[in-house]
Amino acid sequence: SADGYGLVVPGTLADLRKADTVIVPGYLDHARPLGDDVLDALRHVHGRGKRLMSICVGAFALAQAGILEGLRATTHWQNTAELARRYPNVTVDRDVLYVDEGDVLTSAGVAAGIDLCLHVIRRDLGAPVANHTARAIVAAPHRDGGQAQFVGAPAGRPTGSLAGTRVWALDNQQNAVSVRDLARHAGVSKRTLARRWRGETGLTPLQWLLPARIQLARELLEAADLGVDQIATRCGLGTAANLRLHFRRLVGATPTAYRRSFVGD
Repeated sequence: SADGYGLVVPGTLADLRKADTVIVPGYLDHARPLGDDVLDALRHVHGRGKRLMSICVGAFALAQAGILEGLRATTHWQNTAELARRYPNVTVDRDVLYVDEGDVLTSAGVAAGIDLCLHVIRRDLGAPVANHTARAIVAAPHRDGGQAQFVGAPAGRPTGSLAGTRVWALDNQQNAVSVRDLARHAGVSKRTLARRWRGETGLTPLQWLLPARIQLARELLEAADLGVDQIATRCGLGTAANLRLHFRRLVGATPTAYRRSFVGD
């Protein structure tokens, strides 16, 4: 690989043609023509109605195979203009972390690939499994915002010094954790916490916590027989009105409508 380590791939294109989900990672050089055998295998999977996903510039492989024709798609912000120029029949969205078009899904840079994979886990297996996976890898179950917040981000950002505090925050959402609480747990000032937190996640502490709380609300709406007031308390959002406000903004539906879509009337 470009990072100096080798990849051993025991499977073949024949295995790919039989897969239910195919993920195309970023690769170098993404602008080079791919072999007909690779493109035919991707088209075969798509023709069977199975799922195709791309991470970062992996979208160029799907576009080259004609799979993104007439669809919305995204890729790394540095390459969105190139993707739109080379494939004018693809609607390229620069401002999102990932795009879900049903059986074709694309994501932005490498970290956005994590967001997309958590989204797919949630779609396939439900919020509890996705939330558990996110906790295991110390990631927000859902990130609000898009690629714009990462454009021009400085190099050399801290990589994980507050990971323990983020795990603690996720485990204590019901306690309405404040920035002061986070700073106390991390043993730093609020100003230092805010700077490091944004450097590691691209978000302020409260911006990062809110989607995690809404994700917990989604899990409880799907799996528990609790009222909206009880769920608001458990998620650290305080009141049902506060939960409804943020839930509608991030999810696009009311908690009641969301629950109905999963468990019926």
